[in-house]
Amino acid sequence: MAKRTLGELYGDHLKAVCALADKALAAGGYDGLITCSGRQVYYYLDDSTYPFRPNPRYRYWLPDATPDCFVVYRPGRRPMLVFNQPDDYWFLPPEAPEGYWVAHFDVKVVRSPAELGKLAGKARWAVLGEPAPATEGLGDHDPPAVTGPLDYARAVKSPYEVECMALATAAGVRAHRAAEAAFRSGASEYEVHLAYCRAAGAREEELPYNNIIAFDRHAAVLHYQVLDRARPAGVRSFLIDAGAQHAGYACDITRTYAAEDGEFLDLIRSVDSVQQKLADRVRPGVDYRDIHLEAHRSLAGVLVRHGIVRGSAEAAVESGVTSVFFPHGIGHLLGLMVHDAAGFAAGPDGGTRAKPAGHPYLRLTRDLEPGFAVTIEPGIYFIDSLLEAARADARGRAIDWKRVEALRPHGGIRIEDNVVAQDG
Repeated sequence: MAKRTLGELYGDHLKAVCALADKALAAGGYDGLITCSGRQVYYYLDDSTYPFRPNPRYRYWLPDATPDCFVVYRPGRRPMLVFNQPDDYWFLPPEAPEGYWVAHFDVKVVRSPAELGKLAGKARWAVLGEPAPATEGLGDHDPPAVTGPLDYARAVKSPYEVECMALATAAGVRAHRAAEAAFRSGASEYEVHLAYCRAAGAREEELPYNNIIAFDRHAAVLHYQVLDRARPAGVRSFLIDAGAQHAGYACDITRTYAAEDGEFLDLIRSVDSVQQKLADRVRPGVDYRDIHLEAHRSLAGVLVRHGIVRGSAEAAVESGVTSVFFPHGIGHLLGLMVHDAAGFAAGPDGGTRAKPAGHPYLRLTRDLEPGFAVTIEPGIYFIDSLLEAARADARGRAIDWKRVEALRPHGGIRIEDNVVAQDG
């Protein structure tokens, strides 16, 4: 069977989105839905704007990323796109919409978002997006009766969404390879970042999140945000956490490299082996919390085998020693947001599912369903503040501090891939 085109997949995706909206609107007692793309936001005391990031609830409907646009939908009717194309000579106006998705909408081109009210007409609207002059008085903003079910459903990715994420991943993989080559050739953190952007074909603001490009001790900072312009002498290691986007859907990939063979490279390989086994656990029906707890058990075994922790792996988990070296969650939902919505939701109508005791930073507690897209990202880090806290209490007796001091200059390790839960 020939592979279906992105346009064919999109048609089915939009039908499913409309069906979800129909159900949510009926349950909430609304006539229709207005979903806003968002507005440009200006810097304080300035006439320049922050990079525009569209409302993910808007991009669930279509891949457009233009400010001040609106999807207007009433059950039983074709969705309308109110597309703002201002008559402007300070900035280049957006091109008229085109592509595989346009034929599914009644497109109304306007010169100002203020025209929305006349086109939408009178109805009991649910308005999804930040309050703005164009939507003032039109309806209720972000009513939970509508947003709850729609956000909850977004965890299950349609074939169209999975294909968009696969295309994002292809760009991300290409850029990761370019980044490693730049690192091996002697580039600085900043130069590695530029090589990544060039290979991804993306400006910084077009990436799904700020690249983490970390050499040596910087890899012990989980969300390291500084790009050193000069490369220090004797670099030992390189951690890169960087993604790409296609039609608003993200990939989120992390790799760690050693500059030379030796014990740190051996440790990377052990973490990579754990990551691959955990990725195999991403199956429908699995409680994601169990994958997180299994990550602690597996990483405890790595810490013991490499002589970093004394005693048994079971004791390392029970005493909390593993959290010294692996302080974050095993991953999160992924999609239109890098940390996608409703990760803790107990159901479409509300409620939350608790995190495991002692694990405050896990971002997903739901049972996996077919189509869930998640990250799996175990790590081992040598973080000064966590190590010193462990040294000061009973956990310190289980740690081989000579091994820690030998490995501390490398910063840490994280390996991350994106996995879709599937039957079979």
